[in-house]
Amino acid sequence: MKGVKVLELGTLIAGPFCARMLAEFGAEVIKVEAPGEGDPIRKWRVLKDGTSLWWSVQSRNKKSITLNMKDARGRAIARQLALEADIIIENYRPGVLEKWELGYEQLKALKPSLIMVRLSGFGQTGPMKDLPGFGAIGESMGGLRYVSGHADRPPVRVGVSIGDSVAALHGVIGAMMALRHRDATGGRDAGQGQMVDVALYESVFNLMESLVPEYDHAGVVRERTGGSLPGIVPSNTYTTGDGENIVIAGNGDAIFKRLMLAMGRIDMAGDPQLERNDGRVQRTEEIDGAIQAWCATRTIDEALAVLKAADVPAGKIYSVRDMMSDPQFLARGMFEQHQFADGTPVKLPAISPKLSETPGHTNWLGPALGQHNEEVLRTLGYSDADIAALRGDGVL
Repeated sequence: MKGVKVLELGTLIAGPFCARMLAEFGAEVIKVEAPGEGDPIRKWRVLKDGTSLWWSVQSRNKKSITLNMKDARGRAIARQLALEADIIIENYRPGVLEKWELGYEQLKALKPSLIMVRLSGFGQTGPMKDLPGFGAIGESMGGLRYVSGHADRPPVRVGVSIGDSVAALHGVIGAMMALRHRDATGGRDAGQGQMVDVALYESVFNLMESLVPEYDHAGVVRERTGGSLPGIVPSNTYTTGDGENIVIAGNGDAIFKRLMLAMGRIDMAGDPQLERNDGRVQRTEEIDGAIQAWCATRTIDEALAVLKAADVPAGKIYSVRDMMSDPQFLARGMFEQHQFADGTPVKLPAISPKLSETPGHTNWLGPALGQHNEEVLRTLGYSDADIAALRGDGVL
């Protein structure tokens, strides 16, 4: 991504995560924040010296500048940056950028090669476009919440902001495809740009596998099934004798037989009805009960050792504590050692995916608010006196 310029206009999760991935792989990302407080995520969850630890990950490799977008001079600077950028990433409500004269059509008229990634709750069109959209709403409307949890209880949320993050990944994919099209049609100066319209609920909906044809063709509404994989048996979560949770995926026909033999259940291993998945589905409760009974007599390590020897896919459900001492995580270099400005050491998650020739790098942690004001404004031709005046007037 070296040589690609990105302007980030937005806050919190979806837009910034999208821009973060481009920054991790070498794009120059300039993040615009409001003077004074900046992006609210700076104050979310666990803090160090008043700044979120999340910030160090979400904004690594980005340059932070402050602009008062209520001031015409702030908007003029944003417009200069937008017209120099290859990609603009924004997650305001539809219409906000247009009000600031930074909308896609307004900028496209000046720079046809511009790519704008727009992330919002419901997209740029439709009857709901003007409503506030949060990840929780996207997860609910997109179908994820309905199928998450146990059948006899209300739906639950995944423990992270999955709706925002999935939307961000769709934004990255769209940006890459749009960049390829621009370069194939003439490049930065003469190529054809486009708008990438990402709706949170549609990004979640895109993960919903076969829900639509199952309902349309067979009238089937997929329901919550707890830890099991619906219609594929056995694949569930079980509890071992030491109170740990283990996932066992014994749903392949040959795997199921190996699992039953490893458990000492020769009767089930040789049962003709259980040879195929359709027969096992009819006896799901019986099979899960047998596996749970076996797990309850062993520790997690004992169960995993037996299943590994039998070549049955199984795994412990990891906490972050488990991850940070796990040989696979360590062998793959999934943690990076860094330090804060005061010298305090801190580990960050490593960058994914792993590219063989152009891997991502963490060049610096999330920047201080307005840390790059002078650097960025000088590239636009502003003098030290100009910058001082803007700061004095509250534009920066």
